[in-house]
Amino acid sequence: MLESAKLASRGSSGNVAAMSVAASDAERLRSMGVLRLRADNPGPLTMSGTNSWVVGRDPAWVVDPGPMLAEHQQALAAAIVERGGLGGIALTHDHIDHSESVAALRERFPAPLAAGRGTSEIKLRDGLRFGPFEALYAPGHAPDHYALLMDGVCFAGDAVLGEGSVFIAPDPGALKGYLDALARLRERDPEVVCPGHGPPIWTPRERFSAYIEHRLDRERRLLAAIAECRRSTEELLDAAWSDVPEQLRPLAAVTLAAHLDKLAEEGRLPLPFATR
Repeated sequence: MLESAKLASRGSSGNVAAMSVAASDAERLRSMGVLRLRADNPGPLTMSGTNSWVVGRDPAWVVDPGPMLAEHQQALAAAIVERGGLGGIALTHDHIDHSESVAALRERFPAPLAAGRGTSEIKLRDGLRFGPFEALYAPGHAPDHYALLMDGVCFAGDAVLGEGSVFIAPDPGALKGYLDALARLRERDPEVVCPGHGPPIWTPRERFSAYIEHRLDRERRLLAAIAECRRSTEELLDAAWSDVPEQLRPLAAVTLAAHLDKLAEEGRLPLPFATR
C-alpha cells in the first residue's frame, strides 16, 4: 500500500511537471503569435498526435490542419475566429494526418492553400515567400516536404520531431536532400522549432546537429555491416537499426532503402550489390 502511494505520488508529480512545461511552452509560443493545437490521433507514427499550428492574427494562417476529427476541427475554427479569420493554409507535406481536413476547413473559411504538390493556389518552391512564411525545401520524409520559416520560428512538419526520429522515404536524392535541409535549417538558427508531432523544440541547433549525426551514425554502421558481407535486409537492420522496436522495423526497412540509395548515388556500394 505504501509503495503504491509513493508511485501514485510520483505519477502525480510527473503529471504536474508535464502540465507546467506545456503551459510554459504555450506561453512562450503565444508571445510569438503561435498557437499549438494537437489532434487526438496518437499512434506509433503520430506519437501523441498531429500538431496543427495557428499563426498570427487579422487574419491568421494555419499550418497543417490535421486529421478529420470533429473536436480538433472545432478547436481550429474557434482559434481562427478569435484571431480575426483565416488568411491561408500551408501544408508542410500532404500526408493524410496533416492534410485530411483541408477541404472541410476551406469550405468553412475560404482561403488559399499553399502546398508542395496537388491542387493549390500557392505552389511551394524553395525560397518562396508567401503570407508570413518562407519555404525551405526539406525532402526525405516525403518528396513534397517543406519547412516553413517565420520570424525565428520553424514549422518543421515531419523533418524534425519533438522526440524520436523520422523515417525517410527512398525517393531519388531523398536522404542527401534531407541532410542538406537539416544543415540549412541549422544555419538559419531559429529560436524554436514547431514540429508536426511532439512538443516544441527550444534548442534547434542542437536538435538539427543531433539529427544529422544520427543519420551519419546509421550510415557508418550500415557500411561496416556491408564490409562484413551482410546483405539481407534483416542482417542490415540488425547491424544498423538494432535499437528500433519490432513493430517499427518495416519503417526502418524503408529508411534502410533510402540509405542504400544514397550510398549507391555516391558510388560507395560494392558492385554488384543487392539485398536479399
